[in-house]
Amino acid sequence: DSSLWRSARKNRINMAFKGEDHLDSLSLPVQRMHLIQVDSVQRWMEDLKLMTDCECMCILQSKPISIEKDEQNELILSSQYSTCDNLQLLLKRAWIISTELTRIAQKLEKNRWQRVHSMTVRVNCHVRSMINEYNTFTRSSSEEMHQLEKLLIDKCSEFTAFTERCLQTEDEEILKSMKSCVNETLTTVAQYFGQLIEMVLTHEAQNLLRQIELSGSLYVTESAISSLFSLAQEGAHLCRIIAKEGGVVALFKICRQDCFRCLYPQTLRTLASICCVEEGMHQLEKVDGILCLADILTDNSHSEATHAEAAAVIAQITSPHLTFTQHLSSFLENMEEIVTALVKLCQEASSGEVFLLASAALANITFFDTMACEILLQLNAMKILLAACSDKRIVDTPYSRDQVVTILANMSVLDQCASEIVQGNGVQLIMEMLFEKSSSGNPAEVAACERVQQKSAVTLARLSRDPEVADTAIKLSCIPRLIKLCRSPTERNNSDSVLVACLAALRRLAVMSPGGLEDSDFQQLVKPRLVDSFLLCTNMEESFV
Repeated sequence: DSSLWRSARKNRINMAFKGEDHLDSLSLPVQRMHLIQVDSVQRWMEDLKLMTDCECMCILQSKPISIEKDEQNELILSSQYSTCDNLQLLLKRAWIISTELTRIAQKLEKNRWQRVHSMTVRVNCHVRSMINEYNTFTRSSSEEMHQLEKLLIDKCSEFTAFTERCLQTEDEEILKSMKSCVNETLTTVAQYFGQLIEMVLTHEAQNLLRQIELSGSLYVTESAISSLFSLAQEGAHLCRIIAKEGGVVALFKICRQDCFRCLYPQTLRTLASICCVEEGMHQLEKVDGILCLADILTDNSHSEATHAEAAAVIAQITSPHLTFTQHLSSFLENMEEIVTALVKLCQEASSGEVFLLASAALANITFFDTMACEILLQLNAMKILLAACSDKRIVDTPYSRDQVVTILANMSVLDQCASEIVQGNGVQLIMEMLFEKSSSGNPAEVAACERVQQKSAVTLARLSRDPEVADTAIKLSCIPRLIKLCRSPTERNNSDSVLVACLAALRRLAVMSPGGLEDSDFQQLVKPRLVDSFLLCTNMEESFV
């Protein structure tokens, strides 16, 4: 469903702008999805599987259903679609194994030897199945990988035998002495497993990149890029592997070939995913990636989809939350061209998603330098953004409004900005944003609404140094709204950042219009030190018995 895809896409982009680019890697290379809670009966039924012989289970699983030995089976297994599915199966199996290893360690701490042994048997089965499944769909495993597979299988068998001996011993002292050996074996199993998964994923990334670099076929290249994108969605660890193997270089090579123009959107989308990690940024810098992005954005012959995905890459690499900024020097050299193209994309956006991507890139750029804000002012960007906000078809979510108000807040440091805001009915828009509320209750949307409220108050506080803006805000009843946000925790969703911003804006407006506040509001929200007013408002949430 395209609407679901667009919703997921917006959430992904929004998270990237907040710095939540990908899931952090856990102790093992692959840990994904949430644990599934099951009742005791279902758990008992699953444990029945342990009654079977482990070796027989693995042998049966590895046998093909079809008795025909023609090339058709190999063709199906080697197809790109099947490879993508098989990788997903491998990742799922790896997540199960890593979860089981973690649970074994927990049960071992509690000396629950029966559970430790049964879970060890289960891990043994999963490891053998995973290796058999992987060897079924891959035809080019290295000798080093086969050696590591053998080491892991042998160590799992040793682990199972060890825990079985522990199960047959009731002497507490002997069990205590054996526990350290079991822990050591568990650590070794986890280490071998981690190395194998790392090697497998690296091998698969290399295969996909080889297809991208060597194939002249549009279909093969498209399939390889699609699989690489799926792999990049599995988390930061996978993105690091892809980047280290030259993924960014290979993808930018595609973006420089006219024969692959139809693949530019998909390629840029994959680049945006990979460039959330430092290794991806290093690669981008090496291949002059920012110059390539600037060329794409300023080339009017490209489709809107291509421009939008290029904007998404810009938004990703300019996130103010990134700690690595070595690529910013080359960005500043091309900033004027990029900003101009992004403003044009905002103005001509045919959908909310395109506007979101372009405005998010602009919002991140305004954190760099006041020069970006000055360029925006020269390009009449304020008028364009304010006009877009009145079109509910284009600015249709709190995420888009978050980007717009971020740009307004950062531009409001310029003295010339105030008159632009007043002329474009911007104060009215800021007032409306102070009422931002989530319609769905979705946590990501609620957080976006909080940011909109906070940045609206910050913008108002900065702009109110101009008497004309302050007067307009007072006429629009901004003071009563700010007071309500301060005094009512539910209005600001219990957000401290919104409270501080509203107190600052209220104090600035109170200087311009002291008569606009009741005495109790002035005594509690304006006259004391900011920290004292903050504590007073936060204490309103508490209940005393």
